Amino acid sequence: MISVRHVWKVFGSNPTQIIGSPDANLSRSELRAKTGNTIAVRDVSFDVAPGEVFVVMGLSGSGKSTLVRCMTRLIEPTQGEIFFQEEDILKVDEKRLRELRKTRFSMVFQHFGLLPHRKVIDNIAYSLEINGVSKVERHDRANQVIELVGLQGYGHAYPEKLSGGMQQRVGLARALAVDPQVLFLDEPFSALDPLIRRDMQAEVIRLHHQLGKTMVFITHDLAEAVKLGDRIAIMRDGAIVQIGTPEELVAAPADDYVANFVQDFPKSQVLTLRWIARKPDENEDLSGPILPPTVTVHNSMRQIVESALPIRVMEDGHLLGVVTTKDMLSVVSGSEL
Repeated sequence: MISVRHVWKVFGSNPTQIIGSPDANLSRSELRAKTGNTIAVRDVSFDVAPGEVFVVMGLSGSGKSTLVRCMTRLIEPTQGEIFFQEEDILKVDEKRLRELRKTRFSMVFQHFGLLPHRKVIDNIAYSLEINGVSKVERHDRANQVIELVGLQGYGHAYPEKLSGGMQQRVGLARALAVDPQVLFLDEPFSALDPLIRRDMQAEVIRLHHQLGKTMVFITHDLAEAVKLGDRIAIMRDGAIVQIGTPEELVAAPADDYVANFVQDFPKSQVLTLRWIARKPDENEDLSGPILPPTVTVHNSMRQIVESALPIRVMEDGHLLGVVTTKDMLSVVSGSEL
C-alpha cells in the first residue's frame, strides 16, 4: 500500500547539501552548531502492507511526527520517494495531491481540530462538503459513521458539550467519512486520560477488524504500540533503529536503545509459544497436551505449569516444538508470574 524510500527531512539553509556529506553523520547538536541545520528524518525506508496497522514510535524529538507529515506532504521532504499504490506522491502536482487527501487518505491528530460552531454531524460531514457532496448525501454518510464510532444521539450536539474521548471519536468519524484507503493517526490519544485512552485504543482495534483499513499510527507509548501494531518501527534522532512485530522487538531488540525501551514490558503478554518452543529431546515424552503456536505465554502459563508432560506446540498437524515450565521460566522473568 505504501513504500517509503530513503526519505530525508532537513530543516535549515541549503538542506540538500547536508545529505551525503560528512556533516550528515554529526549529532543533531553538532550539526546545528556547525551549519544551523537540523536533520528531523534521516534516510528512512519501509513498506506498509494493505490492511496493516504500522506503528511508528519514539521519544519526543525522534522525528516520528515529522515523518508522518512527510508521508502526506503536510511537510515537504528534502529528498526521497513515497509511493502510494505505486504512485510517487512527491512528484504529483497540487491538484492531484488535494485529490489524494480528499479521497484516498485521512489524518487524525492529537488536537481534534473540530469546528466549534458546527454540530457533530456537520463536523463529520465537512470532509464530504469540500468534496462537493450534496447535503442530503453527506448527512446520510455522516449518520452511518456516527453509528460506526458509537456516537449515536450526539449528531446534533456541539463539540463543547462532548468529553475529550467523544471529541476524538468525532475526529475519527470525520476521517472515516470519505472512506479512505489509509488512515494516518498522529498521537491521537496522548491528550486523553488513561481510561479514555484505553477505550479509544479498543475502538481503533474494533474499527480495524471491522473495516480492514491500512493504518499508520504514531505514538510515544510502547504499551499502545504493542497493543495496536502489527509491526512497529522505533525511531531515534530521525532514523529507524528497528522494525518488527511486537514479539520480535521484545524478544530480540536490535541494540541497547531498543532493549532499554522494552526491558520493563511484560514479555509473557507478547511472546507466543511459537517463539519459545524448542526441539524435543530424544527421549522426551510427546503425549502431552497440545496448544497452538499463536497463544501467548501469559495465556498458556497455567496449562504449562500444571502439565506433567511437555506441552506440544502444533500447527496444521505438525509439531513445531515443545514447551515445559523450565522453558517458560528461561524466557519470562519470574516477577511476571
